Amino acid sequence: MNVLKVELKKVIKSRRTWVVTAAALFMTCLLAYLPVLYETVVYYDEAGSEVQLQGIEAIRYKKILWQDITGVVTPQMVRQAVEAYQDCLREYGVMESYELPEGVYSRRLAPYSPLVHGVKEAFADRDTGMAPSLTAIDPAQVDAYYEMCTERLNALMKMKYKDDPEIQKQAADMYAEVAKPYQHYPGLGSNPIEYGGFLAFFLVLLGVIIAAPVFSSDYQTGADDILRCTKHGKSRLGIAKIVTTAGVTAVLFTVCMTIYLLVSNSLFGWESVRTSMQIEFSVTSLADWNLGDLELVIAVGGLVSAMATIAFVLLLSANCKSVMVSLSIGLLCCIAPTFIYMTLPPASKMNLWLRCLLPSSGVGLPTGYFYAANDYEFLQAGGLTVWTPYALLGFAALESVLFGGMALRHYIFHKMR
Repeated sequence: MNVLKVELKKVIKSRRTWVVTAAALFMTCLLAYLPVLYETVVYYDEAGSEVQLQGIEAIRYKKILWQDITGVVTPQMVRQAVEAYQDCLREYGVMESYELPEGVYSRRLAPYSPLVHGVKEAFADRDTGMAPSLTAIDPAQVDAYYEMCTERLNALMKMKYKDDPEIQKQAADMYAEVAKPYQHYPGLGSNPIEYGGFLAFFLVLLGVIIAAPVFSSDYQTGADDILRCTKHGKSRLGIAKIVTTAGVTAVLFTVCMTIYLLVSNSLFGWESVRTSMQIEFSVTSLADWNLGDLELVIAVGGLVSAMATIAFVLLLSANCKSVMVSLSIGLLCCIAPTFIYMTLPPASKMNLWLRCLLPSSGVGLPTGYFYAANDYEFLQAGGLTVWTPYALLGFAALESVLFGGMALRHYIFHKMR
């Protein structure tokens, strides 16, 4: 216990820890507010003058603009949106909304815009996936909107996994569990949620900076030779170093993510976390989650991935006599999922397996939980088929224990120079 207290004080009082903490809190506040700045609205007032709103004013305007389509999204509501678009487009003799005269879109169509992209996706061609023009959709068919969404999901999975009926079935079973009708509450969108993923990645990088010198520093300075001669200089000291490092980084990650969610959701409106993922992203998103659920998945999953990455870096530190080497390899581990994603063929099983196995994949910029939750990738092993977000979480949890145990063992049996 005394060894643990000493190590905890050592980590907390370290200048490196304070610098990392300051950087983490700064980036937390910055990333929480940046998405608000990107919220913009342009419309024309009754005098025909262009009005631009940004930030909080734009968020408030959208909530007023979309108040008629707030709440449960019924097929009748979706049909009303389609009919409004069709009437307007036909009146001006155009096929797409961007061809309308200035001011017409913001005045007549913007109040229905959150529902329209989903309609075009649901009615996409079942063989080619091409979305039709809104004027080509029969409004009467929109009454079966949610049935069309299910058909679209089945067609999409047949196109993507035409030779794998097991994945098709699992995707269909997952989608059958999605709560319908969907719900829409203006405010929170994809940007603040994605920025939460950026923050998780940044916090993991900072955690690597904390963890890399834990063992390597003592090797490098020769202090380890002395510590090993003390009563608790091996196993107990190793456990204390691992526990304190993991604990400090876990607390830092949790505090920063909590602050981020509190600030972000307060700015955009807490009621908007109830919006279905299928409204904000794709109507065929597989998870029965709303935006609040997705935020929690990114936060909790990110924490587990952070612990797996820290455990891996501690393993490196226990084997490297140079802090720079353990730090460099640890940082490379963080960007490895991005490199694999961009270099290996996207459809290859090796690409997916490597991305799932790497401890930092859950917070990777193109591979993290935010992106995996909006994709249709499944990891297969024998007769087992697992959706990627679940695989990321499972592997990260196992690796946290495995790498942590290996780090302790390698430290105990490390040879004095």
